[in-house]
Amino acid sequence: MSANSKRLFFIDAMRAWAILMMLQGHFVDGLLDPIYRDASNSVYNIWLYFRGITAPVFFTVSGFIFTYLLVAAPENGWKNPRVKKGIRRGLQLLFIGYLLRLNLFGVLKGEIYDGFYLVDVLHCIGLSILGIVAAYLLTIKKKPWVFPFSLILITLILFVFEPIYKTWQLDWLPVGLANYFTKANGSVFTIIPWFGYTTLGAFVSLLFTKYKNNNKLYLVAIPAAITFGYLLLFQSSNLFEFLLNNTGWEIFGLILNNNYLFIRLGDVFLVFAIFMLFRKVLNHKTILKIGGSTLTIYVMHFIILYGSFTGLGLYKFLHHELSPAFAIPGAILFMIACTYLSLLFVKYEADVKGQLKHIWSETLVQLNSITTLVIPILKLVLDRAKELILRIFAGVRN
Repeated sequence: MSANSKRLFFIDAMRAWAILMMLQGHFVDGLLDPIYRDASNSVYNIWLYFRGITAPVFFTVSGFIFTYLLVAAPENGWKNPRVKKGIRRGLQLLFIGYLLRLNLFGVLKGEIYDGFYLVDVLHCIGLSILGIVAAYLLTIKKKPWVFPFSLILITLILFVFEPIYKTWQLDWLPVGLANYFTKANGSVFTIIPWFGYTTLGAFVSLLFTKYKNNNKLYLVAIPAAITFGYLLLFQSSNLFEFLLNNTGWEIFGLILNNNYLFIRLGDVFLVFAIFMLFRKVLNHKTILKIGGSTLTIYVMHFIILYGSFTGLGLYKFLHHELSPAFAIPGAILFMIACTYLSLLFVKYEADVKGQLKHIWSETLVQLNSITTLVIPILKLVLDRAKELILRIFAGVRN
């Protein structure tokens, strides 16, 4: 089966949209002057609401894509090549997540700043991929329904009990570990509840895998996504109120106080419906390239905006300084610049890696040559030094 036959292009389009919304959201949120953050301004409120949709969509789509490719492989269990690829990908994202938060000036001074230990999107997606792999391996020998059931169960548990664990401080854990579970130390994202969106995306991908050859797939999927979106957006709070009144369980009251996870999940389903509806016009090669280069774009935006490695980014010099007149066109230019530079890098990535590999190989050859020359000299110097020291000690004894 070819890669194209496996891939759902509307998912790549969704991922492209999500990364671009993330770019403008981070730019505007980081650089817009607080005096313009007016809750009574309808334009600002619309922007703020749609900014809140971005991360749930991105996590859900990440889980969807990985699991769709995972179960598409004919092999099962550890023999499935996507398992090892998933483990490598998860560890790679964790490594890049920490690398982007490393300040080289601090390292040169022998310091690791607190910001290095904060958890962000890449850490959570990396761990989420590892979590999906673990769920897959633990259930692969069970009945077919166990894997999808475990995915949806994880989502429900993480979403329902979020009001309880979000108050955890976890002071007894090392900060670097605690940051994966609590925002108390400044983490932007935590693995819980965000892992719940990736498992939901994984669950949906299993449905698409099962019915991908059915001619009525989209005739059913689009209305279903709209229905679930509507119910989660406008009826989920009523459901929790009903459950609270009939059970008296406090957890449902806590969810009612801030039912953002299920509401945002409704937004995700509506975004799915929109992109499925327009799937035939969202297959332009540039859109698909952007959707397939989200990691590179994310890294590029982090370096330019937040100043990875040096701390010298736009955030340092323009933090909460811009008016809308500059923030809006600035965000557009920022999206264009990050996307263009990233696609340019991807275009020449193979050549760049080849050159780096060549330089590394040549360096090793030169080091080997130097070592071949230096070792005999060092051995001779050490032998002479040893003889000299022995003579000195012999003179002292005499």
